[in-house]
Amino acid sequence: MKEVYKAYMLEQLEKLIAIDSPTGFTSNAQDYLCKELEALGYAPERLHKGGVRAELGGSGNGIMLFAHVDTLGAVVSTVKSNGRLTISKVGGLNPNNVETNSVRVYSRFNGAYEGTLQVPNASSHVNADVNKPRSFESNLEVVLDEFVESAEDVKALGIEAGDFVAVDPRFTITKKGYIKSRFLDDKASAAVLLTYAKYLKEENITPSRRVVIGFTVYEEVGHGASCGVPEGIVDAMSVDMGCVGEGLGCTERMVSICAKDSGGPYNYEMTTDLVKAAKSAEVDYAVDVYNFYGSDVETTLKAGYDVRHALIGPGVYASHGYERTHVDGLINTFNLIKAYID
Repeated sequence: MKEVYKAYMLEQLEKLIAIDSPTGFTSNAQDYLCKELEALGYAPERLHKGGVRAELGGSGNGIMLFAHVDTLGAVVSTVKSNGRLTISKVGGLNPNNVETNSVRVYSRFNGAYEGTLQVPNASSHVNADVNKPRSFESNLEVVLDEFVESAEDVKALGIEAGDFVAVDPRFTITKKGYIKSRFLDDKASAAVLLTYAKYLKEENITPSRRVVIGFTVYEEVGHGASCGVPEGIVDAMSVDMGCVGEGLGCTERMVSICAKDSGGPYNYEMTTDLVKAAKSAEVDYAVDVYNFYGSDVETTLKAGYDVRHALIGPGVYASHGYERTHVDGLINTFNLIKAYID
């Protein structure tokens, strides 16, 4: 990968990560994607449901590449009498690894407010039960960084039930090229797709087949790519995160090709062609099976589209927590897309 595309990919990842976009609160991310795709010379479309798609060129044998830009998050469920907030999670937000995280609470009409997720009475010097198991329902709350002592004080700020809560991602890139942040699932792959779009445009390349990219915004709640597939698409591929953990071959520096997940096996011929492309292009890859995973393109099939489906993505450790990948994983994902389509 040319340095200019590597730099662009990491720039786009950091910018996307910085846009709070829990599922259901994604307009700002969609606005950004549209502006960026237009700046690259494309004509993006916004779906009524939410999401963005763009034609990258080519003709015949259409393939659609999906990445999702919605993330885990929460909404306010109760304003407590002492001015603290209880929350209801959106997607698979884990109460065990978000305690003490900074958050932003987006009131519907009065802007955003900062706060922290804590257990009630959070000091170990005054609370003997401070280390009991956590749950959003019983013992985690948002402590607002505002002068509030009652429910009335909070409501005067404009904060009410149903307002979105976004967790601070804590993005950083280490000297060795590791990328640490929340929500690399799946903004890492969204940055890869933007980079592929830039590569085609700047290198003046017409793909060997029709290519459409789609950025979905309901993946974390299970129906992201259930619409928006245009006529003529015969293959659909999720570019999401690859799992890293015990019993799996993928590392953060590799691209994963998923053969099967909890939704069943991916298309055998398409997966085989991805492996062939990876071997031919000398891409560092692994083929793995994910037992606790579901992807966007499975919802595409469930919605009735007649397409083949596949799943690839950069290896991500500690998914749905404080995640880690590597620059090499993103590059290998980019190179596999390029090799497979070209």
